Amino acid sequence: MNAVRVAVVDVGSNTVRLLVGERDGTRVRRVEEQRVRVALGADIERTGELSAKRLMRAAEAAAREVGRARKLGASEVTVLVTSPGRQARNGPELRDEIASRSGATVRLLSAEGEGRLGYAGAIAAAGNPRGSVAVCDAGGGSTQLAVGTGRTPSWVRSVDIGSLRLTRRLLAGDPPSLQELKAARAEAASSFEGLVPPLPRRAFATGGTARALGRIVGRRLDAETLALAFSIVSSSPAKRIATRFEIQQWRATVLPAGALILAQAQKLLSVPLEVARGGIREGAALELLERAELAEALPA
Repeated sequence: MNAVRVAVVDVGSNTVRLLVGERDGTRVRRVEEQRVRVALGADIERTGELSAKRLMRAAEAAAREVGRARKLGASEVTVLVTSPGRQARNGPELRDEIASRSGATVRLLSAEGEGRLGYAGAIAAAGNPRGSVAVCDAGGGSTQLAVGTGRTPSWVRSVDIGSLRLTRRLLAGDPPSLQELKAARAEAASSFEGLVPPLPRRAFATGGTARALGRIVGRRLDAETLALAFSIVSSSPAKRIATRFEIQQWRATVLPAGALILAQAQKLLSVPLEVARGGIREGAALELLERAELAEALPA
């Protein structure tokens, strides 16, 4: 029998990303991954809504990735619209435009739904570790924290700040000035005020910021390595960081903000963050695989 193949298109504040995957035990084996930058969070931070140009560009990019997934044999394809759908006044228009252009199922995720999928994908990729586990999904427009035991988190919260939005709000310099960095640190700290998560035994960080920082200081992000990463990415121009660590320049631009956000999350959770090998797309792919496999098992 041929392996069941599914696809997830993730429309976030920074990028539109495609994952085509198959089952590999409890994990998702990646068949194809693609990414295109759309920077929707920049419009949201500036005006509170998506410009017609960015909305159309994101919808076209998502539709292209849906088409790519179908050509690769994905039997189930879903599109996830994350923080842009919640934060932009015209977020539902983005969802409707993607659905019209792609013909795919489009889910406008709540913050809790995004946190639950990120948790599921991260812990599955880690082999479903025992005990209490936390997952921090630091995106461009928001940050999700989830804590639980097993496959489903019991505590999920969302912080309405992400690397792109914090950069656009307070970090204009390249590299940012000391005054800008001080203001951004205070903003990140205030965003997490009032959160009291259950303390986990292990914690994972998922998302582009975590992966990029992992390239710079390694996959263990504790207070010391996050401070080192912040020092590196905030003291040199983004182009130099991008070249040195083989990171896209736009990603290097938002890394100082991303490092500050992850540092706050790590402080709150009181354990080191491990860079996760899976996240929201893997979590959604596992849901699709389970549904497709169940359908195949039913008698005709």
